[in-house]
This record gives sequence, structure tokens and C-alpha cells, in this order.
Amino acid sequence: MLENWMRYRALLITGVFTGIAGTYLAVSANAGFSRDMTAGQGFIALAAIIFGKWQPFPAFGACLIFGLLDAVAIRLQGVRVPGVGEVPVQFIQALPYLLTMFLLAGFIGRAVAPKAIGVPYEKEH
Repeated sequence: MLENWMRYRALLITGVFTGIAGTYLAVSANAGFSRDMTAGQGFIALAAIIFGKWQPFPAFGACLIFGLLDAVAIRLQGVRVPGVGEVPVQFIQALPYLLTMFLLAGFIGRAVAPKAIGVPYEKEH
């Protein structure tokens, strides 16, 4: 019974956070709902979970790192970098995804997924 209550709470909390994030994305960040408005952010979220080895606080730290890089990528568009000149916008926009692949390929080591991932939940009677 306690395990069921924990699962329901986890589902409710993730639903609330997902709703808040979707509302922010549609209202604040993009000022409207449009197709493909997430622009690959789900890939980065999945990479953050893997990078955090399925632990909440390391995954949160990975999200902060990826968010910081995304903000830097937005800030550097059209800016002249000393010694390099003006970097193409496409390269700047690709930085979060390049960092994601670099971190997952080089620094994470072996991350073992939870045993119950992908296994449907069947309620016992």
C-alpha cells in the first residue's frame, strides 16, 4: 500500500512540474503555442538524467549545466568573440547538443538504468 502511494505521489509531482514547464514554454519563452516548440529539449533532458545516473540531485545539476549553456548560446548569437570574430549562429545554437554528446560519450562512464525501467506497472490485488 505504501509503495502505491509513493508511486501516485511521484506521478502527481511530475505532472505538476510538467504542466508548469509547458505553461512557461508556451506563455513566456515562445509567447504562443507552435509546432516543434521544444526544439530538442527532451533530448537534453534525457541526457541530463543519464548524466546524473538516474539520481535526482546529480540530474538537477546536469540540467543547470545544460540550461546555462543554452542561455550562453542565446547570448552569444551575433557577438564578436575576440580572436575568433563573429561565430556563425548555427554553431552557437548547436553548442548545447554538442556538449550533451561530448559529456555522455566521454565523462559519464557506465550508467546502469534502473531495473524497472520500461516494465509496465501491474497493481497487485
